[in-house]
Amino acid sequence: MRPVIIKSALFIMLAIVLILFAAWPEAQEPLENITSTGTAVTLAEASGTEAEVRTISSTVHEGDTLSVIFETHGLNPLELNPLVAAARGTYDLARIRVGNPYTFSVNPDNSLRSFTYQHEEEKSLKIIRTDEGFVSEEVAMPYERRTSHIGGVIRDNLVSSIDNTAVALTLTDVFAWDIDFATGLREGDTFKAVVEALYRDGEFARYGRILAAEFVNDNRTYWAYRFTSPLGKDDGSHYAGDGNSVRRAFLKAPLVYRRISSGYSFGRYHPILKTVRPHQGIDYSAPRGTPVSTVGDGTVKFAGWKGQNGNLVIIKHAGSYTTSYGHLHKIARGIRKGRKVSQGQVIGWVGSTGLATGPNLDYRVKQAGRFVNPIKLVMPREASVSISDMHEFIKLRDEMDMRLASIITGQTHLASAKARDDTRANNN
Repeated sequence: MRPVIIKSALFIMLAIVLILFAAWPEAQEPLENITSTGTAVTLAEASGTEAEVRTISSTVHEGDTLSVIFETHGLNPLELNPLVAAARGTYDLARIRVGNPYTFSVNPDNSLRSFTYQHEEEKSLKIIRTDEGFVSEEVAMPYERRTSHIGGVIRDNLVSSIDNTAVALTLTDVFAWDIDFATGLREGDTFKAVVEALYRDGEFARYGRILAAEFVNDNRTYWAYRFTSPLGKDDGSHYAGDGNSVRRAFLKAPLVYRRISSGYSFGRYHPILKTVRPHQGIDYSAPRGTPVSTVGDGTVKFAGWKGQNGNLVIIKHAGSYTTSYGHLHKIARGIRKGRKVSQGQVIGWVGSTGLATGPNLDYRVKQAGRFVNPIKLVMPREASVSISDMHEFIKLRDEMDMRLASIITGQTHLASAKARDDTRANNN
């Protein structure tokens, strides 16, 4: 009996050992492979998952260079020069601009996978890593352009009357030669505009160009239509209903101001000198630091300190005109004698330098060497629509008139009901 029992026990133990031996290698072998060869990372990459890839998105800040951006985000500095070199021929990364967006894709080992920098509104530089190194290309990012209508009534100022500040500022640019938006607006004035609405990937991005606009200011109506000759370049020009340009040689005012503290006069009492003397300009009261712009294209004739005028800029314009801007707190960098300036370019900031009672701009205009009243000055308009393009312009104008007529501003006014004919003009 005992030998039989022993044999049976040995048989059972042998069976258990065989079962364990069969299962043991399969449980151990993968663990050894993962530990020794790093197969886990390879499998993750093979499966297409990018859970470990970091995405860094931001915009260029004041004082940023690409080197500073690398340091800010803890990127590998050894990859900076290869990235810059790869971009050459597509875009110069030394010229990155404040406010422009960029994106880095970074691998788990902190090496760059890709870099995108939007250097224009509808263009981006894209750099990707390949087996041969970094490769760059320019990528088009076109907007989908739709048309939108806006309209409203002035209650306080234009910016507060329009939900979108950018549209308000663009509208002031369009009518800046006819309407003084600082002090000339009246409660109850109305505006209508046909504007581009820009979409990207189906999402609204922002408003674009103003295609047509109507502004009723103090019971006077002004129109503007964006038009480009079928054979010409789109230079952003707007024209009144009669085809004349809305642009004039001079802007209505050189700054946004609170009030006119002293007008053009042949006999004004000077509060500091305590004497009566001619005031051959306009004093615009405005907060210190308010930007001052040249009213027209020209060449800087003088820029610096000039006695009672304090910091002064004098600009020579076409047609024997000169304009001067006195009491500036500071003159803009690069504004010096001989420098060409463009209409609307900032040349300095409001101050109280020289003989001034407070922050203001002393603005003067000379024609052929003689002072003239800037308020009463009527400057000629720029080039009108050519005769050969007039038919196309009228067709566009009439289409836009129908769109403008459909916009409800909350107030009915007779001005917009006038006959739509070729004689409509924005005349002062």
